[in-house]
Amino acid sequence: MKLWGGRFTKPTNELVDEYTASIYFDKKLAKYDIQGSLAHVEMLKVCEVIAAEDADQIAEGLKKVAAKIESGEAELSAENEDIHMNIEKLLIEEIGSVGGRLHTGRSRNDQVALDMRLYLREALVDLTELLVKVQQSLLNQAKANLDTVMPGYTHLQRAQPVLFGHHMMAYVFMFQRDVERLRDSWKRVNKSPLGAGALAGTTFAIDRQFAAEQLGLDGICENSLDAVSDRDFVVEFLSNASMISTHLSRLCEEMVQWSSAEFNFVELDDAFSTGSSMMPQKKNPDVAELVRGKTGRVYGHLMGMLTTLKGLPLAYNKDMQEDKEGMFDTVETLRGALALFAPMVETMEVKKENMYHAVRDDFSNATDLADYLVGKGMPFRESHAVVGQTVLHCINQDKYLLDMTLEELQSFSDVIEEDIYTALTPETVVNARNVAGGTAKNRVEDQIKKAMYFLKESEEWIGEKAELIGV
Repeated sequence: MKLWGGRFTKPTNELVDEYTASIYFDKKLAKYDIQGSLAHVEMLKVCEVIAAEDADQIAEGLKKVAAKIESGEAELSAENEDIHMNIEKLLIEEIGSVGGRLHTGRSRNDQVALDMRLYLREALVDLTELLVKVQQSLLNQAKANLDTVMPGYTHLQRAQPVLFGHHMMAYVFMFQRDVERLRDSWKRVNKSPLGAGALAGTTFAIDRQFAAEQLGLDGICENSLDAVSDRDFVVEFLSNASMISTHLSRLCEEMVQWSSAEFNFVELDDAFSTGSSMMPQKKNPDVAELVRGKTGRVYGHLMGMLTTLKGLPLAYNKDMQEDKEGMFDTVETLRGALALFAPMVETMEVKKENMYHAVRDDFSNATDLADYLVGKGMPFRESHAVVGQTVLHCINQDKYLLDMTLEELQSFSDVIEEDIYTALTPETVVNARNVAGGTAKNRVEDQIKKAMYFLKESEEWIGEKAELIGV
């Protein structure tokens, strides 16, 4: 007979047991379930809801159960449905019927909501730390490439030259927004639903705030109905994870392009590439491609969770059992991608000369010719037309702007002088963008300084939260 089976006259069908059991995946919550139970039983003891002797016995029993689960000695079964019932059954086997007092004043509804929050806050610290390592690897590439000029693109067409360091810093700031989103979500994750019971609270004189403090939580969920039915924190995490995946995927796409023979801007380290079983010459950017591919998987979990929740009345419904697998998989998917990403970026070889030649042999300095003419007093719209005609002439003559003679250039505008050849070099073009956030070398150095500051701040946050939760 199940622990909840008092009002039933027959056991559940075996197929029902198999279909409704969540132990196959929620066993990941064992550590957090026991953490929550230890805080709960301590609270029951302090509030004198159960005898101190019983509470101490239960606490010791829970620690023994935890050790058995960790060692693999404990048997978790689908017959006991979920991790909560499995642990309670193991506890009763360990210390006898006194173990049944553990569930006083709580329900599996507030219990599972707590477990998920404890799991997710630990994941937030872990993923933030991994994100910071990715940022650091990008920062290192930026520092090493403060003089590396590459084509900048719009519409995947060459637009204006930029420093490769500037390009790397774009992703540093992109991932910084992700870090900030994860950190901000902590305050909504780190709340305690424990004591909300099944939906309406409990008749026992418990102290919810005390239990929350035992777990390092920042307070309680204020409404018992909301406490057990809220999965906003899961949706928020999945949304944040989707944004992180988007940013990873965008950089992966560029790495795949850059490492192709057509671009030949970078070479990925052998340790982060694979070969072909048929074509011996191949070196494939499989890691980058797979990270890009797994982005759809993360998006799917977000849409799945939103769809599950959209029609649910208050409070708890069995549908909400579907809240865990997507969350677990998203954490593991992101953890794997981020762990690989930092060393893949760090070891990437940047082919500086190839990037420079690409900039030299294009028309990405055309805007600077237009700006040059404006500086000589010509209205921009007129200069735009003049440069367009100049570029067309170059295309017809199979040459670039810097290949033209002064006489050719002056045939389009007599205000052009010898200094045009300096004005149109890639280095001059890049360093002319000397505005805050621009691609000039000194402005990229400013960005690096700012990034070093907020990376340090993130590392301090990680250390503080890791100490709080004991990881």
